[in-house]
Amino acid sequence: MKNLREQAAERAFLLSALASCAITAGILVFMVLMGLPLLREGGFLALLLNSWEPYRGAFGVLPMVAGTLAISLLSLLVAFPLSLGCSFLTSGIAPKPLRGPLRRIIELMTGIPTVIYGFVGIFLLVPLIREFFRHGSGMCVLTAALVLGVMISPTMTLFFCDAFDRIPSSYLKAADALGAGRAQKLIHVMLPTAKKGILNGVILALGRAVGDTLIALMLAGNSARVPESVMDPARTLTAHIALVIAADYESPEFRSIFTCGVVLYLSTMVMTFLVRYLARRGEGNI
Repeated sequence: MKNLREQAAERAFLLSALASCAITAGILVFMVLMGLPLLREGGFLALLLNSWEPYRGAFGVLPMVAGTLAISLLSLLVAFPLSLGCSFLTSGIAPKPLRGPLRRIIELMTGIPTVIYGFVGIFLLVPLIREFFRHGSGMCVLTAALVLGVMISPTMTLFFCDAFDRIPSSYLKAADALGAGRAQKLIHVMLPTAKKGILNGVILALGRAVGDTLIALMLAGNSARVPESVMDPARTLTAHIALVIAADYESPEFRSIFTCGVVLYLSTMVMTFLVRYLARRGEGNI
């Protein structure tokens, strides 16, 4: 028989879970209701696929969706090899006395405020991009993606290190018994065994990149056009929300930002469900 304390704890946890579900669903309903006037006129797909031209009565968020995808995916391409190399060094290549300090440094980097990365990008990277490519102001997709890639790489590195640390020691001992070197052990044993944890880290890092506001707001140029190259300025969904809220509260432009909120909400939900699904598959295969 369960005692009263266990029953009370179970009910408290159940109420907390139900409250979290209700709040999450309520946020989605709120965003849909606030954007309902525009949704009634053209529909969600029309707002999602049209351009942003308020002076012509067009409030589509396609440029912001394209800018978000361009910056976040490019930042992932920058961060993935950097994170994989750092995790290899921390988990397998570096001498054991150095592994702990290296991990502490990576953990410290995850706590650096986003605005610090933005300031460093403005004063160091923007002039370098402008002078090297001789194109535009230097505030573009490439600049924002490089800084964002550096920002999300510590988080991704920690996920990769955790995945490597969960590899059974018997696998590593078997590789050592066969005479495998460090690089061979990393490539042929650790990487295939930890692939699900690596994929989880990539998805969660992508979610952080999609949801970031300050880096894109400070470095991407904030042009509401579909970028045609990495040197073009762009505007992300989060930066668009911040810019429009800073301007007004009653216009159709303000109503349109709730479409951005719905897109971000749904993309985050898909990433979360994907991570949960992969985690359950990984547990079932153990």
